[in-house]
Amino acid sequence: MAKKKKYDKTVFQALAMVTQFGINMLVPIFICTFIGIWLDKKFGTSYIMIILFFVGALAGFRNIFLMAGKVYKDKGKDDGKN
Repeated sequence: MAKKKKYDKTVFQALAMVTQFGINMLVPIFICTFIGIWLDKKFGTSYIMIILFFVGALAGFRNIFLMAGKVYKDKGKDDGKN
């Protein structure tokens, strides 16, 4: 019975991590895109949104990279204790 509870805990932790990866990737892209659209309307241009979209994508990839690094770092600590 205890093994099933531990399994359920790891499944929910993995699901939470996948959700965090998605949020950490999408939020910077959406924010930068909406700011780019607003700036394009304000200045009458048509290229700021595209530039800020890529800036948001780079920020999202950076967030994912840092988060994955922390996960593997923590995983290594947990494995060393056992």
